[in-house]
Amino acid sequence: MEATFTKVKALVKKRVPAHTYSMWIEPIIFKNALDHQLILEAPNFFIKKRFLDLYAGMVMDEVKKLSSTACQMQILVAGKANPLSEHPQSVTLPRQLPLPNVGLKPYYGRLLRKDFTFDQFVVSGNNDFAYTAALSQATQKSSTQHTLMLLSNAGMGKSHLSQAIGHHILSQKPNNRVFYVTAEDFTSEVVQAYRSNSISQFKQKYRDNCDILLLEDVHFLTGKEKTQAELAATLDSLADCGKGIIFTSCCSPREIPKMSDQLRSRLSAGLVTQIEPPNFRTRVRILEKKAKVRGLFLPPDVTHYLAEELSEDVRQLESGMIGVAAKSSLLGAPIDLKLAESVIKNIIKSQKTITIDVIKKLVCQQFKISSKELVSRSRKQCIVRPRQIAMYLSRRHTDTPLQTIGKSFNRYHATALHAINSVESAMKQNATIKNQVSYLEKKLQQGEF
Repeated sequence: MEATFTKVKALVKKRVPAHTYSMWIEPIIFKNALDHQLILEAPNFFIKKRFLDLYAGMVMDEVKKLSSTACQMQILVAGKANPLSEHPQSVTLPRQLPLPNVGLKPYYGRLLRKDFTFDQFVVSGNNDFAYTAALSQATQKSSTQHTLMLLSNAGMGKSHLSQAIGHHILSQKPNNRVFYVTAEDFTSEVVQAYRSNSISQFKQKYRDNCDILLLEDVHFLTGKEKTQAELAATLDSLADCGKGIIFTSCCSPREIPKMSDQLRSRLSAGLVTQIEPPNFRTRVRILEKKAKVRGLFLPPDVTHYLAEELSEDVRQLESGMIGVAAKSSLLGAPIDLKLAESVIKNIIKSQKTITIDVIKKLVCQQFKISSKELVSRSRKQCIVRPRQIAMYLSRRHTDTPLQTIGKSFNRYHATALHAINSVESAMKQNATIKNQVSYLEKKLQQGEF
């Protein structure tokens, strides 16, 4: 059995990222095998728990394939008083199913936020169709409609609805395998699979072991040819099996640049819904609900003031509410209109005065280039990166449409979207770029331009 377990670890090593294997799987060693009991040892309790929660099922699947017999697993902790016996207490796999509505999480990918459920979503005219479509997808009422795309700008609730679908499905059918991943996560997995020569395991994971795929931010896939090809093939496989597929994006498939016709067709094949910005009455209801969840009391005049002034998106609303509550708590002052105005005034100031021209000027000063160079056709990196950052800031800090942003920089809207995605990606991988953008955003928010 020890030889079998060694082979199993070698197989699992090809299926997971290298750092994951070295941290959580490699430290697990073989100790003994008694009466169909596989006894392993972990160096500490934390690694034991992590291994049992995330990787034990994968390991036992491989053990079963190689040994052709079912067995149970026990994991001891090195140095602890847990002597082996002929009948050790075992851990039976698969692990305990998640309880309804209690810390639900998918079998793979990211955890679902526990507050992103249907009952925490405020429904109104700006999102009622998207809500109805998401609920229909979650309850699987339609036998023909298995694909849904949720479109909106950032902070409008598309991630909330996407995860609410996952929560509902897991609460009703705990055995369903719900994969919640971002397009960036999916891309990283594809790259890792090719590098480690484990693309077959990757395909098996998504095509055979997935019942519901929740894929966030598909616009991130612009220009990623291999990832697009793998995703298109995966979607075909899932669709053929009638499995659920939910996408979110900030723009429709036809507006995403450098996307293959094959994938664009797959993304457009299902129901596409748009979430619009909430109106004043909806913003009031959102604040009331979020305040209730957090145990806050917001006087009606404060609620209406926040809803009137913070009209950009739901995240901005929540940020304003949290800021007011925090200042009240720190100063020991009551939440009233005067306190709310002191918190919100800087947000309002930046929101009303930031323009694309202001952003251009600030970026040019920071990177020491001229405004003419910024909008030129130059492909020098010292010009391209500032131009992309300026487009990114224009998208984040103004209400200007994407097409207008592109035109302001002498570019098409598809190029502007590509620039925004490039900056978002670069900020996650390059600390210098992240710091540059953060510095410029701080300048804009403080009105220092």
